[in-house]
Amino acid sequence: MKIGVDARLLSRPITGLGRYTWEMCRALSNIQDVTLYLYSPSSINNAVSGLESATIRTHSWNNGLLRQLWSESYLPLWAKEDEIDVFWGSSHRLPRFLSSRIARVVTIHDLVWKCAKETMHPATYFLEKIQMPVVVRKADLIVADSYSTRDAVITEFDVKSQNISVIPLAASNIQNIPSFDFLKKYDIDGPYFLFVGTLEPRKNLTRLLQAYGSLPQSIKGKIKLVIVGGKGWGKVNLLDTVTQLDLTKRVKVLGRVDDMALAMLHANAQFLAIPSLYEGFGLPLVEAMSYGTPVLTANNSSMPEVAGNAGLLVDALDVESIADGMKEMITNNELRERLAKNAKSNASRFSWDESAKKLITVFEKAIDLRKDKLA
Repeated sequence: MKIGVDARLLSRPITGLGRYTWEMCRALSNIQDVTLYLYSPSSINNAVSGLESATIRTHSWNNGLLRQLWSESYLPLWAKEDEIDVFWGSSHRLPRFLSSRIARVVTIHDLVWKCAKETMHPATYFLEKIQMPVVVRKADLIVADSYSTRDAVITEFDVKSQNISVIPLAASNIQNIPSFDFLKKYDIDGPYFLFVGTLEPRKNLTRLLQAYGSLPQSIKGKIKLVIVGGKGWGKVNLLDTVTQLDLTKRVKVLGRVDDMALAMLHANAQFLAIPSLYEGFGLPLVEAMSYGTPVLTANNSSMPEVAGNAGLLVDALDVESIADGMKEMITNNELRERLAKNAKSNASRFSWDESAKKLITVFEKAIDLRKDKLA
């Protein structure tokens, strides 16, 4: 099977959906009789490894508008020249002018534009709202990260349930991580809980900080908050909020960190706190749980199904609810230990290799459907 992949996300720092694309491609490349063709408008990130067997085609277009033009010109041309069997849009995109012979599958990670549009950049909202209906119609089959996203796609676009499959993300678990002393270079030398995610409105950081700031000093003084993530869009004035809430000595903002540091932070945190307003899946939840770390997360969208029996759920819109959950996770050792005990087994439900096998099955079905359409 010759699989073409929209790999544009691999040309940028590997986070979130880029990690999904990389991990799935790496797992796909290990399956017998599979050949990958990775297409990108600019050079692939040097940090991406394990894809040496793939054929990689890139251009030198970094501008946003040029990248869009690339996807409707060079990408379908390359796919036709390489005679691929199926094209996979790993994140909400399919080229309009693919050869009619090529089967097409798209992964829809979320419907933020529909379910939480106030948290999106206006330009991104406009593109998603306009392009996603077209992509869904063009796809032979659709993949969703979670049952929550699958149900939303079925409702919004009237998709037949047999035409959409749930294939979850998994943890990029690093083995043989260093000792806790490794974290001293980040000035972390005591108990902490962790937030991981892009710093943008949807992640609900302001309410998280307000909840932490509202805790009694006797509780707040027991543990620090470590925040990891790159700057996103929106007016998330993190440092100003930390100062206003008098949390300067209690909150450590690290920005982006490398994979080894992130693994260490996940493995040594007392718990992960991500009370997002909406998530299509919530990859940091699984990554934390894979190290035996319990999670505090929201009771909306996909987060309950991902957190399973290793998470404490709160109302993302209610600062008091977040604070109450935080207090429980900090002071109730029995609860935290019970959730931690469930964490690894819950995370084991998710596997990149198993997800890749399921994706191959979807590709095979899409190829058959495409042949039937052309017959």
